[in-house]
Amino acid sequence: MLSCRIGTEHEKFGFEFGSLRPMKYEQIAELLNNIVERFDWDKIMEGDKIIGLKQGKQSISLEPGGQFELSGAPLETLHQTCAEVNSHLYQVKAVVEEMGIGFLGIGFQPKWAIKDIPIMPKGRYEIMRNYMPKVGTLGLDMMFRTCTVQVRHDDL
Repeated sequence: MLSCRIGTEHEKFGFEFGSLRPMKYEQIAELLNNIVERFDWDKIMEGDKIIGLKQGKQSISLEPGGQFELSGAPLETLHQTCAEVNSHLYQVKAVVEEMGIGFLGIGFQPKWAIKDIPIMPKGRYEIMRNYMPKVGTLGLDMMFRTCTVQVRHDDL
């Protein structure tokens, strides 16, 4: 008998309430470390930089411009994925309210120039940032100014 699992990926833009500017990497690192301390996640490191978190089969990762992503576990029902996303948003909100940070789940960020968006400290993102302008005109916009919600459907 074939069984199926559903996973979600939920990305959002983080911003400073006071300036409405993008979060800096240092703020994102503080957010990740606070989630570790309060909600029992494990750190994912690249060198000495925190670049994500893992808890069971779900993870939190950073997209090139600091977009904050929940990569959900493979679950049996849509109701479970909804509960997982709600739990994630609760945890993030509990931490960011104390930091003066907000999140916005929109597909494209039209207000921030690419030069104003910090690049996250992942080696592959620096390679991508240098490569994208050589192969097209909108690659950097895709990297730094987009967010998405995706559904993964796995037949086992």
